Amino acid sequence: GELVESGGRLVQAGDSLRLSCASSGRMFVDTMMGWFRQAPGKEREFVSAITWAYGTTYYSDSVKGRFTMSRDTTSNTAYLQMNNLKPEDTAVYYCAKKSGTTGLYTPAREYSTWGQGTRVTVSS
Repeated sequence: GELVESGGRLVQAGDSLRLSCASSGRMFVDTMMGWFRQAPGKEREFVSAITWAYGTTYYSDSVKGRFTMSRDTTSNTAYLQMNNLKPEDTAVYYCAKKSGTTGLYTPAREYSTWGQGTRVTVSS
């Protein structure tokens, strides 16, 4: 696939973890990348997004202050640094890509390309 996530594993509460999302597709000035997560029995939820050209970031309230999204434009890789992980962060994490940096960025339906997901499990 165009987007490949990696880095998910089992960790303990309070630990840190960095997820990566490598893109084999082209990036454009209006490309936006996002991280979403889906816990068992729950809907997929927005975690973070970044504008590819300028690196402007957005976060959900549940991760703000703990997670940091970044990107490496030379390798076309997006990252999600997750600190102070909590059991409620347990989920499959997906990266996604959309065109357009204006308008909505939190609904999953706005994103056209998705990775296969990487599982993060946080034990208490």
